[in-house]
Amino acid sequence: MPYLRRTQLDLARCPHCDVDSPCLPFRSQFELADFNGSKKLWAVYSCNRCAGLITARSEGWNQTIIERYPNSSSELSSDIPERARIFLQQAIESVRSPSGAMMLAASSIDAMLKAKDLRSGSLFDRINEAAEKHLITSEMAEWAHDVRVDANDQRHADESPPLPTLEDAKRVIELAER
Repeated sequence: MPYLRRTQLDLARCPHCDVDSPCLPFRSQFELADFNGSKKLWAVYSCNRCAGLITARSEGWNQTIIERYPNSSSELSSDIPERARIFLQQAIESVRSPSGAMMLAASSIDAMLKAKDLRSGSLFDRINEAAEKHLITSEMAEWAHDVRVDANDQRHADESPPLPTLEDAKRVIELAER
């Protein structure tokens, strides 16, 4: 658990740009009181890479952070089968490489379906079979097909679709997380 410090905030990843081991120096502090007079210590940090701001609150300096904004915990549920979770975590961590992130998101969906013993045919067939067996909803099947198609464009290096943007990769990861 990170601590509120006057030097820098120690996070594994920037909640804005997702860079690994970010440099998040201290910028400012505020000691505020609510209507009951209860004091709250807030500190502001910035990412040296993307200039995104992070606010954090604690009971005092060098104490555990109670609140943080944004709080982009990319901790995935242990309910997700291991192989699917690893692919999805790698997609999240590589979002700055949109083509690769999209293919990893599709691999996560494929691994999830295989964990449900859907192994025959193509990914297209497995998604449809999962919907037919009511393992996923029809909406989830649509999302899975969207991820599959976007990943196929990258995997086959088709020249007609434009290269994906960071926003495209974030959208596909969000779909895969559902």
